[in-house]
Amino acid sequence: MAERSTAAVDVADNDGDEPSAAQAAKATSDGVDTQNGRAADGPMPDKDGERTNTASTAAPELHSGHKLARRYRLEECVTRVDGFSSWRAMDEKLRRAVGVHLMPADHARARSVLAAARSSALLGDPRFVQVLDAVEENDLVYVVHEWLPDATELTALLAAGPLEPHEAYQLVSQVSQAMAAAHREGLAHLRLTPSAILRTSTGQWRIRGLAVNAALRGITSETPQRADTEAIGALLYAALTQRWPYESDAYGLAGLPKGVGLIAPDQVRAGVHRGLGELAMRALANDGATASRQEPACTTPEELSKAVAAMPRIRPPEPAFTAPPEYQHTTYQQGSYGRTTPIGVTAVQSLPVAPPPPPLQSRTGRALKWGVAALLIAALGLGSWQLADTLLERGTQKGNSGTSNNTKPGTDDSGEEKKEPTPLTITGAQEYAPDGKPQNAEDVTKTYDGDPASYWRTKSYIDGPEVKIKDGLGIVYDLGSEQDVSAASIALKYGGPHTTLTLYATDAKSPKGSVQSMTKIASVSSSEASLQLTAEKPVKTRYVLVWITAMPQAPADDFSGSGYKQAITDVKFSG
Repeated sequence: MAERSTAAVDVADNDGDEPSAAQAAKATSDGVDTQNGRAADGPMPDKDGERTNTASTAAPELHSGHKLARRYRLEECVTRVDGFSSWRAMDEKLRRAVGVHLMPADHARARSVLAAARSSALLGDPRFVQVLDAVEENDLVYVVHEWLPDATELTALLAAGPLEPHEAYQLVSQVSQAMAAAHREGLAHLRLTPSAILRTSTGQWRIRGLAVNAALRGITSETPQRADTEAIGALLYAALTQRWPYESDAYGLAGLPKGVGLIAPDQVRAGVHRGLGELAMRALANDGATASRQEPACTTPEELSKAVAAMPRIRPPEPAFTAPPEYQHTTYQQGSYGRTTPIGVTAVQSLPVAPPPPPLQSRTGRALKWGVAALLIAALGLGSWQLADTLLERGTQKGNSGTSNNTKPGTDDSGEEKKEPTPLTITGAQEYAPDGKPQNAEDVTKTYDGDPASYWRTKSYIDGPEVKIKDGLGIVYDLGSEQDVSAASIALKYGGPHTTLTLYATDAKSPKGSVQSMTKIASVSSSEASLQLTAEKPVKTRYVLVWITAMPQAPADDFSGSGYKQAITDVKFSG
């Protein structure tokens, strides 16, 4: 199973006997929420999420320090329920924290868990917490997933209060788009609870447990798209009201009053954004009724994401302005700096300021003023005369130089001949991926084949415009032999703010050192689709790295969804 990225995440416990604040403070890390020591499905609709009986097979009796595949060292058991256990572990090969689900190989759900984990790993969508490995070994089945230490789950956020309208809008927008992409690949979640939704430190929302959480509990559905859509509606309802939209309490949230049924969010809490409240009602099972406008219900994540996109965009709240402190005079500004404080006068009292001397009103004073004025007039006249003489002298020199034959065409003022840029031939290229995860290695030749319609492309990323999941993305070009590289012309597929691109001289087509150890040739940040880079001084090298560290927001295409991405169509070097 190919590894994808580092990190992991905490999961709030949902013990129904504790107050919500305490529940938010507790944490597990497996993406599996529990209640009262057993699996907590919450009041999700039975018709869309039927559970099988708990497997009788006991969870493997492992301990902290046990190592899987001579690589994953178990450190802390965070869940032990329904015949499986979940751990926080350390990947000793990559030196990063990971999460691990463990169960016996003869567990009734072992086959389905392996299949779900491998299907989820193939999706590779960064909006989901990635499955890194799924293995059957030594009578054990284990699934390794990301661990996101900088993320906070929705359960903990809701324990502090309902979300701001902008945050709730981002939640339903990003989650519905991600689930629509998953369903297009035939994958369902069926366990979209507040503990499965995470907000990273950059403000992005991520989903964990795609297909795997349902497989661990044997949950299936005849209408998976409707089940996931209703679950997203419940998440939005809870984000707006801090109440769970069913009669029973769950996930640290109080349920609705018994016997009243599903009521609109603005009837539960004042000040709820009306458009988002109507959207939550359209997504929840409500016999087709909505909050007020009687629009059709959303039955798939795709329909819900389109309904979110059709809403007026909700702006983030304005930052609070803090008034500066009132200006206070100091003793320095009051003219007492460096003076001793007289007896009887405190340090905070202001000392009397001596009045300024009277102006020069006497006969001597007037004579002095007129003398100074005369000197200034004489100085100005002398300066003007010298300036005019200098300009006339320079004009004469330029006239004489215009008739001289000493300057040759193609030379600069110093007499040195200028070299015309010479196109350099590219003999080969190779994608540079120091983390072992190339973007599109088979298409690098399309960047110098002379065809503007062909190109090498990156993957699409949620975070941007700076590339955050890696140090950068790029291609190393081979010029055949050492050449003086002074400029480059690079054509891109996507314009818009903004692309940052740098040229480096490197020692091989597959360099071993870091980018920071390479010699920088030139760099540019631009919103244009055609970039021109010029070095201050030519650099002699055979291999040139084109390194991208920021990319613009681009729409979806045949290869990837919308996000921050870039594609190179043509590269030319000159020296």
